Amino acid sequence: MLNKNETRGILNSMGLVFGDIGTSPIYTLAVIFLITSVTYAHVIGVLSLIIWTLIILVTIEYSWLAMSLGKKGEGGTIVLKEILVPLLRSGRKVTVITILSYVGISFLLGDGVITPAISILSAVEGLKIIPGLEKIGQGTLVTIAGVIAICLFSIQKKGTEKIAWMFGPLMVIWFLSLVLSGIASIIYTPSVLKAINPYYAIDFLLHNGLSGFFVLSEVILCATGGEALYADMGHLGREPIIKAWRFVFIALVLSYLGQGAFLIRNPDSKNVLFEMIFQQAHIIYMPFLILSIIATVIASQAMISGMFSIVYQGITTRIAPMLKIDYTSDELKSQIYISAVNWLLLISVLFVMYEFKESSKLAAAYGLTVTGSMAITGIMMTMIFSLRKDWTKATVSFFVTVVDLLFLISNMYKIPHGGIWSITIASLIFSMIMIYTSGQKRLYQSLRPMRLDDFLQIYKQRYQNANRIKGTALFFARNVNVIPQYIPHTMFGNDIVYEDNIIISITSLEEPFGVKSSFREELAPGLRTFDIEMGYMEVVDVAKILENAGIREKTIFYGVEDIITNNPVWKVFSMIKKLTPSFVQYYKLPPEKLHGVITRFEM
Repeated sequence: MLNKNETRGILNSMGLVFGDIGTSPIYTLAVIFLITSVTYAHVIGVLSLIIWTLIILVTIEYSWLAMSLGKKGEGGTIVLKEILVPLLRSGRKVTVITILSYVGISFLLGDGVITPAISILSAVEGLKIIPGLEKIGQGTLVTIAGVIAICLFSIQKKGTEKIAWMFGPLMVIWFLSLVLSGIASIIYTPSVLKAINPYYAIDFLLHNGLSGFFVLSEVILCATGGEALYADMGHLGREPIIKAWRFVFIALVLSYLGQGAFLIRNPDSKNVLFEMIFQQAHIIYMPFLILSIIATVIASQAMISGMFSIVYQGITTRIAPMLKIDYTSDELKSQIYISAVNWLLLISVLFVMYEFKESSKLAAAYGLTVTGSMAITGIMMTMIFSLRKDWTKATVSFFVTVVDLLFLISNMYKIPHGGIWSITIASLIFSMIMIYTSGQKRLYQSLRPMRLDDFLQIYKQRYQNANRIKGTALFFARNVNVIPQYIPHTMFGNDIVYEDNIIISITSLEEPFGVKSSFREELAPGLRTFDIEMGYMEVVDVAKILENAGIREKTIFYGVEDIITNNPVWKVFSMIKKLTPSFVQYYKLPPEKLHGVITRFEM
């Protein structure tokens, strides 16, 4: 028997992790049979492919292999990179893995645009089956889906904490409806159960040649969202997610088998799940349609929250600019809202809805970045297990990676059919990461920081002879051993020396959680250093940490970079720096105490 905490964990997993993969039965089979004929052999072969895709790519790759890797229970692409980099000896290999992780993050973020669009639009299209609404225009359906998306994104700033408790129970009802409808259909055509045998999946691929291989590009739709098992591990824990997956897996398999049985009996069916429910029981069709729309909204909410988490990881590991972050819950620090991400995501979702207009056409763009992300996860896991000499997991991981790559190659045919958009979105994100990280590195080199010994030599003379200002002044530096240019510019160039000067250093740890803060030894009379070390998933209140340490600052100085350049790449970097909050604004330090010191740089 499960205890209360285990039950709550499983329910939370239902709502926060399995929304995306849980709503894939709405469109997966319908899309697959747009590119292959509906015959008994094809239906059994496709069902077998779906079942074994869920087993290999979700159960084995994510539920077992990926979730056995983590740092303090946290998962995701950045975590894999943090585990792998210390195991590598070559600097070149570290660079390759770092870039590979950036590509993986870009793919995940690119996937985040299409997920809400295809989920909501496919559910809304169920209106067409209601008598009297058969001729409803696709433009009207897109408008309805767009309004739902706008409402969903508009409530993000208020936080979803108050309604999130309903997500799990509602998804349980959704999965139970998939189970019951699936079983009801299987009873009439029980021969579909033989699709559990992998022989039929292999037989389908062998007998259908190249066209059968390209069917894999749509079969992958059944596993989209599988990566959430690992990415959300830190929020919910490994055990609740794995236990919830067992139930979700059975529900999905029964739903797909039931839809396959319905297709065998009704080969002209187009919107398979909704037509099956409508035929089974007219009276429950409207409640089921409403439930499906709610389920897709929950799936989209989970993806939006996931996007916020990924971007936040990027900010704390310094691969993304410091975007403004709001905390939507006083109790749950993981409940964050990033305005720039929210509205860019909404604009992108509305654009792809308008551009593709139908969920079947959206499916032509969906899956490419998902398989790319899965393949990168597979490659990194194989390397980790090999370097750790865990040969059993390394061998299985290598096999899974080969399967990932086969799916990725099959998805290449989607590029001219809309897949170019998902690649474009991911490429834009990757370009921004590369420009920002390269720009930060170049800027740091241009800063011409002073060595600590040289700085202290001048500081001691100035401190002794200067008319010192009463109170405490704070300065920020990434590394106290190299002093940023704005600090000597303030103290020596403008003769601003306080009685008490404290250099604050904030660094990210390789661990996801944990906050440590302490004073170091006094560097010189009136000059101290204070270190704050934080896990890359921690959300910290710097002002509170300083107050708890007994620091009562009178003023806070920080550097402002004014970048002059003719290089188009650095112009983009300069624009990013101007549009994003400064270091001190990001950490929400008291604005009345802030003084920005401008330093001009040529890049």
